[in-house]
Amino acid sequence: MHRHSPSEPLTDLPPTGLLIDGVRRPSSTGKTFPVENPATNEILVEVADGDATDARAAIEAAGAAQADWAATSPRYRSEILRRAYELVIERKESLARLMTAEMGKPLAEARGEVDYGAEFLRWFSEEAVRISGDMTTTPDGVNRVLVSRVPVGPVVIVTPWNFPLAMGTRKIGPAIAAGCTMVFKPAEQTPLTSLALASILEEAGLPKGVLNVVTTSSPSEVVTPWMSSGIARKVSFTGSTAVGRILLEQSAAHVMRTSLELGGNAAFVVCRDADLDLAVQGAMDAKMRNMGEACTAANRILVDRRIADAFAGKLAERMAAMTVGNGMEPGIEVGPLIDEAGREKVSRLVDDAVGRGARVVTGGAAASGPGYFYPPTVLAEVSPDSELWSTEIFGPVAAITPFDSEEQAVELANATSAGLVGYVYSQDIDRALTISEAIDTGMVGVNSGLVSNPAAPFGGVKESGLGREGSTVGIDEFLEYKYYTVPRRSPAPLAD
Repeated sequence: MHRHSPSEPLTDLPPTGLLIDGVRRPSSTGKTFPVENPATNEILVEVADGDATDARAAIEAAGAAQADWAATSPRYRSEILRRAYELVIERKESLARLMTAEMGKPLAEARGEVDYGAEFLRWFSEEAVRISGDMTTTPDGVNRVLVSRVPVGPVVIVTPWNFPLAMGTRKIGPAIAAGCTMVFKPAEQTPLTSLALASILEEAGLPKGVLNVVTTSSPSEVVTPWMSSGIARKVSFTGSTAVGRILLEQSAAHVMRTSLELGGNAAFVVCRDADLDLAVQGAMDAKMRNMGEACTAANRILVDRRIADAFAGKLAERMAAMTVGNGMEPGIEVGPLIDEAGREKVSRLVDDAVGRGARVVTGGAAASGPGYFYPPTVLAEVSPDSELWSTEIFGPVAAITPFDSEEQAVELANATSAGLVGYVYSQDIDRALTISEAIDTGMVGVNSGLVSNPAAPFGGVKESGLGREGSTVGIDEFLEYKYYTVPRRSPAPLAD
């Protein structure tokens, strides 16, 4: 079912200028760029279009603020994050509406992202006061070894459009907790949520210059000067593997620390003994979250051939019943894709798979009318030669491929350069864990279609990236170990 309707005007827009050294200001050229509602094609607002001049001002402000910010107490930083968490929760509805307006996800999902994103602020408010060190003695007893952990320095943060609040908080949260200043470029499709987050952090007491935000329609014009500045000491990026490679090359010039959360190509393995209803629900969770526009989305659904038709039928029934439309409306379950390029990509991948023998069980054709909508689609008997097997679909398309043995399932699951996440469904826990251990990914959902949690280490292997976000290790990405050697002196003899 598909419904169209215009959006209600947003009344709680954040400041739309750049944030540099605590000042909201226009771009150096005075240029702006539009933010579009992908459900209606309406222009929501124009925001400042930063350039290289603005980028240099931002990184210089971050560099100037670093020493004083690093010297603040862990409790001071912790309380800023805690206040920000409370403000985000307090403004859940306005943030959710902003998110839905600029990227399309249904309000129910947007509210869920506010909760999820806020939790990174609370989590790292607690981690800020737990940055520990060590003191030992060398084996020969001559020296003391003191070890502390110190901020890595100014950080370049670049986030994608699909989770505009959570991608910001899970990078900004640990950077604040560790004592790092930041320059932040949000995605050009969804800058408003990021600007609203920056305003909340200011209100929570974050000092000027600690977080500097440059919105731009030309990412390389802003990020490249940051990477080459010699001031930035780390980059934290979530996005495509292609862009990640560029940033990794640029980071080499100044030997910068890197955290890269890149593309995924998740396999969702359903064994013959799986609870079919549970597996279908898991596939819905792993495929349809955010309209399939997630790096954790189930890209290739591998099902034991003996249950493949039954699984495809049940999944198609669920997906065909979903209501598609403007996410601002009540009851909408599937919003638009982010833009026309995203929809054209999904259409191309589906057409290619069908041309190689896939069978359309439901969906399969782009919707007409305003907005970048694509219907929930199930493809059965998808060939591994299909382009979508090596390309993230980033849309509401479930591609099912049958397998004949567990060994073949593992081989198919690992037939990709990506290694972010996988999913395994079986009622035999030993079988589930054996397959999970054989799948070459950084994360596995065992009888679960959701893996993201602020308390868990999020990240992948192979070309899916470097480093981990969240958990107790997430703050380590923003800290360096510093070692001091202190000679041990023999005590002076006591006087008689």
